[in-house]
Amino acid sequence: MSTAVAVEAPLLVYFSSVSGNTARFIEKLGMRAQRIPLLPADAPLFVEEPFVLVTPTYGGGQGRGEEKGAVPRQVIRFLNDPRNRSLIRGVISAGNTNFGEAFCLAGEIVSRKCDVPHLYRLELFGTPEDVTRVSEGLERWWKLH
Repeated sequence: MSTAVAVEAPLLVYFSSVSGNTARFIEKLGMRAQRIPLLPADAPLFVEEPFVLVTPTYGGGQGRGEEKGAVPRQVIRFLNDPRNRSLIRGVISAGNTNFGEAFCLAGEIVSRKCDVPHLYRLELFGTPEDVTRVSEGLERWWKLH
């Protein structure tokens, strides 16, 4: 008889553009993570366990409708796979405060469409305080869910 081992920290699935801002934040966290491929020609990512999504926000909705373009296409493609979407448990979003009300809008959109909590919002690649807040908070939250 085997017993399941509780995982103390979630798998992070993240998208990072060529700027590398989200990837830098993930590296600072030092948690288990898998990256959503950048290029459409790359093999798609399929996850096999519950995860928290980390996504940047694009465009700030300026001049393109409030939500259009805020969620990276790669994230949309990843979540359009029913297997991946069924395993999302929360979302963390990064953005630019210059986007005003559209700051971290991608996280709000994913939260609403996937019916999961929008756990954290951070500026670009995160401050040292963001790293501490997210790493400690995520581990506590994950144990409760």
